[in-house]
Amino acid sequence: MKAGVSRTREIQELLWRAAEKLRGSVDAGQYKEFILGLVFLKHVSDMGALGVRWADLAGGDGAKLDAAMDSIMRDNPALAGVLPKVFRSLDQGRLAELVALIGDARFAGEKRDVLGESYEYFLERFARAEGKRAGEFYTPAGVVRLLVEVLEPDRGVVYDPCCGSGGMFVQSAKVKPDLSVRGQESNERTWRLAKMNLAIHGMDPSGLGDRWGDTFANDLHPGLRADFILANPPFNQSDWQRDPHDPRWRFGVPPLSNANFAWLQLIAAKLAGDGSAGVVLSNGSMSSRQMGEGTIRAALVRADLVACMVALPANLFRTTAIPACVWFLARNKSARRGQILFVDARGLGTMVDRTERILTTSDIARIAGTYRAWRSDGYEDVPGFCFSASVEEVAEQDYVLNPGRYVGTVARDEETEPVADRIERLTKELYAQFEESARLEAMVRDQLGRLHD
Repeated sequence: MKAGVSRTREIQELLWRAAEKLRGSVDAGQYKEFILGLVFLKHVSDMGALGVRWADLAGGDGAKLDAAMDSIMRDNPALAGVLPKVFRSLDQGRLAELVALIGDARFAGEKRDVLGESYEYFLERFARAEGKRAGEFYTPAGVVRLLVEVLEPDRGVVYDPCCGSGGMFVQSAKVKPDLSVRGQESNERTWRLAKMNLAIHGMDPSGLGDRWGDTFANDLHPGLRADFILANPPFNQSDWQRDPHDPRWRFGVPPLSNANFAWLQLIAAKLAGDGSAGVVLSNGSMSSRQMGEGTIRAALVRADLVACMVALPANLFRTTAIPACVWFLARNKSARRGQILFVDARGLGTMVDRTERILTTSDIARIAGTYRAWRSDGYEDVPGFCFSASVEEVAEQDYVLNPGRYVGTVARDEETEPVADRIERLTKELYAQFEESARLEAMVRDQLGRLHD
């Protein structure tokens, strides 16, 4: 690790420990907004756009901090109603300590977007601390980078219909800084985090609208056709608002019990003529046949919208044990019309502790490089990892899209896998099956209940 990066991370961890001292003096629901609001305030101060110096706020006077937030929102209509104003109600002594630490921090590496990185670092730390509740605002960084590396959003409009805290946009802007972004988020507090995240990275937050809202019930971008769509919708969402007559259900009406194919069809409907999309979903979306899901999946394949399916490794998401995959859709597959690339990446990734796996830079490069080669001329099937199948071959498999069916398998050398690791792997797989079984049971009970009503 470079010295500047190491020093920056050291300071970020110091700030996190200081922020933790304030946890008990602020409502848990507002805690993220409060801490990230301070980081954002420091960013605006450093940019010379605040009107008062950070030194004038260093005493930790909550009233002054609230007034500073008001000033920013007054001068920036895209941030109206977004920034937190809770500082005068906090423990003023601990607040002063944190404000002083943020002001005194000497970030290394002046050419790097250090405060933007600090905002992302805090989002990650909040996700780790909140566990399952973090799924609504945070997608693991490696998964976001995978979508961006495969799609390479280098022009036009990037859209996310369930944008969380805006990580897909921030990572996309690292490829092409002047991208136009459009998004929507149904959770008010998460929407606020996203608006701040875009602003602190020098992006226009107005693309997220002037309010939050459910994309199914109230699409804020009804006429949009996006060049790139990146999304991580809620897995197997059952509490969604469905209009059976919605014109977006071109391939079939998705079931009330699961919104997976609602998200896929909404995203497909938003793609421009040469648009492409990456969508993270549960593994069940690749093979489920309940309530018409298999019919919708088959129609998507026959329409030649599915470009690539990637089976992800286990343990990437702290928020759920449900195994995940990525659907890559494309309106124009060029020379690959009538074909689908299958990538089985379940063997990739590195465990950083006993519960979390990350995709490394080389893992992401391997998957993205395979896709790029497939789109050009340098591709070859690799047994156990990737296979290019025709739509006819997929039809023979009854339109099941699990990569393992196509790439073949590489025999696992059980003797070289440590016993503890094997037990942990099998336990995770078992719990994932339990979750899927419980979901299916709940769905069947719901349908039986409807029959008796």
